[in-house]
Amino acid sequence: MNTQTEAVATTNHVNGVDVMALSDTIQAVRQDPGLAEFRFRASNRWIDCGHNRSTVQAFHGCRQEDGSRDGPFVLDADEPAVLLGKDNGANPVEYVLHALAACLTTSIVYHAAARGIAIRGVESRLEGELDLQGFLGLSDTVRPGYRKVRVDMRVASDAPADTLRELARFSPVYDIVSKSVPVELTVSCE
Repeated sequence: MNTQTEAVATTNHVNGVDVMALSDTIQAVRQDPGLAEFRFRASNRWIDCGHNRSTVQAFHGCRQEDGSRDGPFVLDADEPAVLLGKDNGANPVEYVLHALAACLTTSIVYHAAARGIAIRGVESRLEGELDLQGFLGLSDTVRPGYRKVRVDMRVASDAPADTLRELARFSPVYDIVSKSVPVELTVSCE
């Protein structure tokens, strides 16, 4: 038995993840794939100028509405002064970078835990390139969103970088950002 396997056998936790609970979850979904269907939600309200606030609380998963959260998570978004905002929060494209970093990190940590791979630390730096001409409607050839995102992850682990990169590809947000996802947009007037 190697050191990593011994650690799993004695603690049932790898990278802070309860591997027995993770294994039970995987087995339950294998037996009943309908348990894997989740619907996450957010609501948003405009406050002033570029400032708006999202709340996240309820979600549907494992065939039921989840009521485990005591209260909502509140996320403020705004624009920096140079983009005419009042800097009351990160701007929406910065939230995309945060979501990508957080999901890549979680995916590596959870999948590594499932494989008995110890992670001692994860840090990342992200940078997105965006040309405002698209957002401002000044060019039909410049997209409004990021044209490129770079992610530099530093993972302290004995696992090879190729293995960790493979684990990162299970990230739902990586999938959302790197592939086209249909978005149904409706706008109604009051």
